[in-house]
Amino acid sequence: MAISADQVKELREKTGVGFMECKNALQEANGDIEEAVTILRKRGLASLAKKSGRETKEGLIGSYVHNGKIGVMVEVNCETDFVARNPDFQSLVRDIAMHIAASDPRFVSKDEVTEDVLAKEREIYREQARSTGKPDNVLDKIVEGRIGKYYAEACLLEQPFVKDPAVSVRDHVAAHIQKIGENIQVRRFVRYKLGE
Repeated sequence: MAISADQVKELREKTGVGFMECKNALQEANGDIEEAVTILRKRGLASLAKKSGRETKEGLIGSYVHNGKIGVMVEVNCETDFVARNPDFQSLVRDIAMHIAASDPRFVSKDEVTEDVLAKEREIYREQARSTGKPDNVLDKIVEGRIGKYYAEACLLEQPFVKDPAVSVRDHVAAHIQKIGENIQVRRFVRYKLGE
């Protein structure tokens, strides 16, 4: 079946997916736009996983200052300078900087949390759990549950996104990866608070 440029354009506007992927999905769906959207959504996670392995050497350093009291600089990387100039990408960088100002994460991701920090947190949580009188066989589960909560508080990508707490920052970034079509990585950040 012949797919028209207008059909591809309409699908691209609906999904933000690249030209060839849209054309292929439309051919597979025999020109049915809604079916093509479903096909692309099913493929979405696979293409997202492929994109996450690609190098990110471009991007932006974004900043945000809140009432002259809290300042943030964040480096967010993407694959091309074309995407770095994209308003959606620039908006994402601003949103992440604002989120960092509001939520005060200590790490970008779980991978950055050192074993020393985890050991100290586990010790604190174990003592807290022990003081409740719970049996020893339950303590490990309680401690690991609290470590999960610690990640959600201390790691930027695990925190609930300040503008939409129903999704994590990681999911918010993933939505932009899907929309823009390139890998995006939050590389590092620094947060300053007046007097600290």
